[in-house]
Amino acid sequence: MTLLFKVADERAHVWKALFAEHAPDIDVRFWPDIGDPAQVRYFAAWQPPADLHERFPNLEVVFATSAGVDQFNLEQLPQHIAVVRMLDPGIAQGIAEYVGFSVLSLHRDIPDYLQQQQNHVWQTNALTAASKRRVGVMGLGNLGLTALDVLRPFGFALSGWSRTLKNLPGVTCYGGAEQLPEFLGQCDILLCLLPLTPETTGILNADTFAALPKGAKLINLGRGGHLVEADLLAAVDSGQIGHAIVDVLNEEPPTQDHPFWSHPKIWVTPHVGAMTDPRTAFEVLLGNVRRHERGEDMVGAVARGAGY
Repeated sequence: MTLLFKVADERAHVWKALFAEHAPDIDVRFWPDIGDPAQVRYFAAWQPPADLHERFPNLEVVFATSAGVDQFNLEQLPQHIAVVRMLDPGIAQGIAEYVGFSVLSLHRDIPDYLQQQQNHVWQTNALTAASKRRVGVMGLGNLGLTALDVLRPFGFALSGWSRTLKNLPGVTCYGGAEQLPEFLGQCDILLCLLPLTPETTGILNADTFAALPKGAKLINLGRGGHLVEADLLAAVDSGQIGHAIVDVLNEEPPTQDHPFWSHPKIWVTPHVGAMTDPRTAFEVLLGNVRRHERGEDMVGAVARGAGY
């Protein structure tokens, strides 16, 4: 069997060494050295080329090297080709770390204190108990559940919203568009970990921000397509949003004149919330290849209709 990767060179070396040591029976190739296209049955990439199924006539599975597949054009892939997203435990660990850093920073007013430091101001803010701070998570998939697990020990008042209503211990859950305003109305800190679908594109918009309590804080760890950037600028300038931490943008990297770079109420990080590490992802990917060979269901298989 042949598995073709389309990944950055520094990661390719790690993938190659792992397969050579633990799965030498699999013929692993790296773009653009594809060899005979007819031999390729598995393809792994962040974003595959548009003509993938035409170029590789015997392709059976496309593995995303990411937790989401919104960067894929699923309509271009025939239904018989399975699409599988990466359930790398390293991604969950990265999200856990970023959620902890970002929520605690906003909870403890660190952006304000950093601004005070720049202005040589020594002033304390009243401390809000974690039990009085309401943190809402949009998206209750694997990463959303990871975020809630990180936040529980601090005692925050936790809530969650997803496309369908869920029941989670210690979390007030909301489901569907009709319950979104009620959910937003009690979020002092709103964390987005939604998958990007046609229904969630642009969901972080003026209406969403207006439904939040005045001065609420925003963290976008989902996708850049969730956020209407002009609406966020208007919301922070008006004080409706007190501060925002943005890890993903519509255009990455942003232009040099992008207003987020220098805005005092917005922190921007370069899409580093979580990154696939071959060392932690290898067992997941290899396990799925072995499952497919045995005719079993693969972990992380994408439901085409849902988009995730």
